[in-house]
Amino acid sequence: MELASLVKELDYRITDALGNEASEKETAAALRTEITGITNDSRQVSSGKLFFCIPGANSDGHDFAQMAADAGAAVLVVSRNVDLAPARQAQPVIVRTKDTRLAMALISAAFYGYPARSLRMIGVTGTKGKTTTTYLVRAILQHAGVDTGLIGTIESVYHDKHMPANNTTPESLALQKTLREMADAGVQAVVMEVSSQALMQKRTAGILFDIGVFTNISPDHIGPNEHASFEDYMHCKGLLFRQCRTGIVNGDDPHVKDILEGHTCSVETFGLATSNDLYADDLQLIRKPGELGISFDAEGLMKFHAEVPTPGRFSVYNALCAIAICRHFGVPAEKIQDALLNAHVKGRIELVRVSDSFTLMIDYAHNAVALESLLKALREYHPERLVTLFGCGGNRSRLRRFEMGEVSGKLSDFTIITSDNPRFEEPMNIIADIVTGISRTEGKYITIPDRKEAIAYAIHHGQPGDIIVLAGKGHEDYQEIKGKKYPMDERVIIQDILREDAQVR
Repeated sequence: MELASLVKELDYRITDALGNEASEKETAAALRTEITGITNDSRQVSSGKLFFCIPGANSDGHDFAQMAADAGAAVLVVSRNVDLAPARQAQPVIVRTKDTRLAMALISAAFYGYPARSLRMIGVTGTKGKTTTTYLVRAILQHAGVDTGLIGTIESVYHDKHMPANNTTPESLALQKTLREMADAGVQAVVMEVSSQALMQKRTAGILFDIGVFTNISPDHIGPNEHASFEDYMHCKGLLFRQCRTGIVNGDDPHVKDILEGHTCSVETFGLATSNDLYADDLQLIRKPGELGISFDAEGLMKFHAEVPTPGRFSVYNALCAIAICRHFGVPAEKIQDALLNAHVKGRIELVRVSDSFTLMIDYAHNAVALESLLKALREYHPERLVTLFGCGGNRSRLRRFEMGEVSGKLSDFTIITSDNPRFEEPMNIIADIVTGISRTEGKYITIPDRKEAIAYAIHHGQPGDIIVLAGKGHEDYQEIKGKKYPMDERVIIQDILREDAQVR
């Protein structure tokens, strides 16, 4: 593939390593350069490849320009001068642009033949609910016969292929490659989580989403290497609505006007307020042996009764959002009803049947906002006891530990404090911080550092009418200790405990 076809949507100049612009003749010759592959990893450069020099939090790709040149890179995409030693062989072509992340997104889209243009693209952004919403949408569309791929926090999925995720939204190069694979496999639509980081870093640049979605927003991802402020966080979320045709937004969220500032799309709203285009009425909590759920009547743009097998008002918001999206695909009400009733999302309010007398669930809630939202929702079911088991990740903000401890102490009847991903910290130091937070309340607690022992304690001490929450790990199937990930899947742990109990009996 010639370089000219890759940079046609890019604002660039052909220069030397020091930024001196090439002549017209030199530029024309450079644009005829054949490209065999593209990468932003200097270790993957080989003869004929194009290398993106991407500035990062810990390293800068510009510092690896010479390594890439030595490996045979045909082109370097840069935003500043680079040091290249004089060489007898031909030097790589230098494509200079203001933003190499934007360049990587646009060039990647071109290299893979603009796959998003042959797919119906749905992008979902928000602080909470992205993962659940994407899985609900895929479940409904698949049930209606629309071949749908998914890209998100847990994995990328199409047909029977499941690929574990490294980021909520992949880097643009990986994203475009995945979309190409999906398009070639006959996928018709893709629903994907679009994080604020991804929007800030232009990972989705070059994609015009058919539908952009906003679930909700609350302070999160604010700090070094993330967002400078809540205002910046909101601004980045709102960028999605400048690159989609239709925006579907939570009309009940107090920040929705800020999110939509500068939007270029048509807008529809969903929520519980009757002023929304699609809203829910007559919410009814459902509690069965070992199960929790909620039902409601959809009103407005669609009218039918729906039930979801997960608890809380946020489950209604997630379901409404999915309904609003799937309406644009012409999915009939009965297909939506069936899919909602049978949809399950790994690690998101995932109910695990261990007893008919109490309810146990696994959830990814790993910060105070998410934990508070979950526990308040579960309180509405009037459990005999609300028991919360959780830990906090190491090498992360200590404030999160104090806050989660305080939230659990206030909203839980009993807390089991254990280990999460300690990383390079000592688990007992993390637990001590959580205890500091819970000690600000009158909440009762116990500390059991070993997570399997903690889960066994929760199950063995479950009482009739209890709701037990295993919080923090969710879909994760590992525990990270001292730089190594050890297998740890709470679903497997639970089954092991039940099997060991049966052998004892």
